[in-house]
Amino acid sequence: MTRTVVGSASKEVVIGLNQPFVIIGERINPTGRKKLAEEMKAGDFRRVKTDVLAQVEAGAHMLDVNAGIPLADEPAILAETVKLVQSLTDVPLSIDSSVVEALAAGLAVYRGKALVNSVTGEDERLEAVLPLVARYGAAVVAISNDDSGISEDPDVRFAVAKKIVSRAADHGIPKEDVVVDPLVMPVGAIPTAAQQVFWLLRRLRDELQVNTTLGASNVSFGLPNRIGINATFLAMAATHGLTSAITNPLEPEITATINATNVLRGLDPNCSAWIGAYRQPEDSERGRRRRGRQRPNPNG
Repeated sequence: MTRTVVGSASKEVVIGLNQPFVIIGERINPTGRKKLAEEMKAGDFRRVKTDVLAQVEAGAHMLDVNAGIPLADEPAILAETVKLVQSLTDVPLSIDSSVVEALAAGLAVYRGKALVNSVTGEDERLEAVLPLVARYGAAVVAISNDDSGISEDPDVRFAVAKKIVSRAADHGIPKEDVVVDPLVMPVGAIPTAAQQVFWLLRRLRDELQVNTTLGASNVSFGLPNRIGINATFLAMAATHGLTSAITNPLEPEITATINATNVLRGLDPNCSAWIGAYRQPEDSERGRRRRGRQRPNPNG
């Protein structure tokens, strides 16, 4: 089984088919969060601190860090955010930017082995990002689109992923360090969007033997009760080979579904993580009282 190992200065996380599903917290991202964007641009990171601690407390195994703010110094802000986050938690980070200079700034200050989010299949983009990934010994998210856009044909998206894995190898980056994003489209607009991803995940698992991730919330865009769709999609995707996702751990339904999926797939030995997360204190006390009332077994 392919194992993608990422880490901070003191903690490793392993992404893999025979490993518990990895939750990558999505909240440190100013896209669509006007207030957060304004604060980060002004050097105010109080909301970032709150989101870091809340996501880790909720069960995130990694955190995605993005500083894509229009008309701002993204490299400087991303580097400052990475340093801040690493001062607050030891979970590994996904350094997220479409700006190569920002990725370089974030990697330069990162302590550990980061996940770079991301590289796409355009030749120019590959030659800009992959040497950077190799230089810092990082892992990288490979997004299955290129200069032709996001194809609705899953065969095309698979071919792009295969190209990125091959080009990464040319730069000395093993497939273990390439985590493919097969790209999920809104099911409200494309009824077969989820099925396309399930098909892609199986091929990525069986043929390319790579680990995978995606932004789960895209699947429900434009629909009511998005959390219900997102949670169900993640559970189904995990059975087809998805090994991690960038999602919101602050939604209890999301984390509960992922934790239950680990139990049902045999990736939570003795259900210990599930029990630790959901056992109520009164249950433990009730059990102790019940055991205390039991008579000794004379034959024991």
